[in-house]
Amino acid sequence: MSTDLTANPQAGTELHRCADALLTDLAAGTVPAELPTGFADMSDHWLAPAIEALVLLMRGEEALEPLARAAQRDERRTALFLCLALAVAGQGDRIHASWLGSAFGDLSLDRPVTHGQRALWLAAARGAYGPAGKIFVLRRLDAVAASPASEPDLWLRALVPDEPSTVVSPALAGFAELAELPEFAVPVQAAARLTHLRDRCAEITSARESTPGAVDEAGAGLDDLALLEAAQTDRSGEATVVWSEDEPLTVLRQLMGSGTPERPMRPLTSHLLSDLHPGSHPYLAAIALHVAAPIVRSAAERLAEATRAEAPESVTMPILGHRVTLRPEGPDPESLGAAEERIATEGTPVRGRPRAAYLLLALAPVILVVALVLPVLPLALLAPLPAAAGGYLLWRRRRRERADAEYVVKQLSELRELAQGAVWALHDYARESEGRVKTAASDLAELTRLLRRGPRAG
Repeated sequence: MSTDLTANPQAGTELHRCADALLTDLAAGTVPAELPTGFADMSDHWLAPAIEALVLLMRGEEALEPLARAAQRDERRTALFLCLALAVAGQGDRIHASWLGSAFGDLSLDRPVTHGQRALWLAAARGAYGPAGKIFVLRRLDAVAASPASEPDLWLRALVPDEPSTVVSPALAGFAELAELPEFAVPVQAAARLTHLRDRCAEITSARESTPGAVDEAGAGLDDLALLEAAQTDRSGEATVVWSEDEPLTVLRQLMGSGTPERPMRPLTSHLLSDLHPGSHPYLAAIALHVAAPIVRSAAERLAEATRAEAPESVTMPILGHRVTLRPEGPDPESLGAAEERIATEGTPVRGRPRAAYLLLALAPVILVVALVLPVLPLALLAPLPAAAGGYLLWRRRRRERADAEYVVKQLSELRELAQGAVWALHDYARESEGRVKTAASDLAELTRLLRRGPRAG
């Protein structure tokens, strides 16, 4: 049966005008009492009998005959139109269960999600079809759930995108070089990520119970925000708000041929990752978390396992630029001695003999002798000058040597102090690690409980 309206342009124009007017009424929350004046099924297109069936359904009357005509012409589009239109109108409880199956079709990880599927997904998540609608979407998504080994870091970044890149153990806060070693950084980072992951999952699962605008168990319609946005249209049928390409009202306009061209479709995983991001609709986040639960649980178990990594028996770290091996009983004497030797060597530069000072000191008596032998009295007055210069050079040299010795002593003292402090920090880290493992186990148990409970149908 043909579904082309070009064979009868006049009928097509009238049909689109009636459809736009009807959709505007639905978005504004107005239930039409009857079909628009002059409305008639003058073509073989599915839309005319679908509109007729929609009006009858909203008035609580029997609509089998127009439903049969519309389904015969295009069953999938008819079902999608009725499901979305009744959702926008706040009467999603009037749909037949089989319509959702016909309209939604099958999901696949290999194919993009159509805008119609996403619109039904959004409406069901917001409660437009009641508990049964949410269960329907969950079952369709469960059928194509990703493997637990499917890029866990990608899902964790979606759930907690704002987590800090580095986390430092409080016990090692004063030893950045020690805290950056993988043996100590990995367990601390894993524990922090697990805590953030638990908090995010708790936020998603608890927000559903306290979100304003939640529908009752009858699933009377979309949430308050969606209805408010849907009502913001004028009588010309042009939307006055910016809709997403997958929102029910936008998809309805495209379905009737009066909307903008469809944007590129996205894969299922992309939708789920987007729904998990903070700020997404809580019902959508709950459904996405349910689908990703095996991946999240597997990642959480690996994080908890990473927190149980035992600290090494010894660790070598740079202290004042020298490698020192640390053990629980204290710094390794051999590596500490080698570091002290290098500090002493580097802190005491080789300057050689003070020949210039000695030469000047020797020159003073020579000048004096010459002055007496010649005799030249003014020359004798110059003799103290080289002696003073030589003495100054020797004094400055000894001052530098004392400064070098003091620097070496200070460096050696600081080296021993830092090495001993690092050892005590390792002991504190070991005690802290025990509490971190217990906290991680508790976080994992709580997260598992949240994931096992899953999203509620109501």
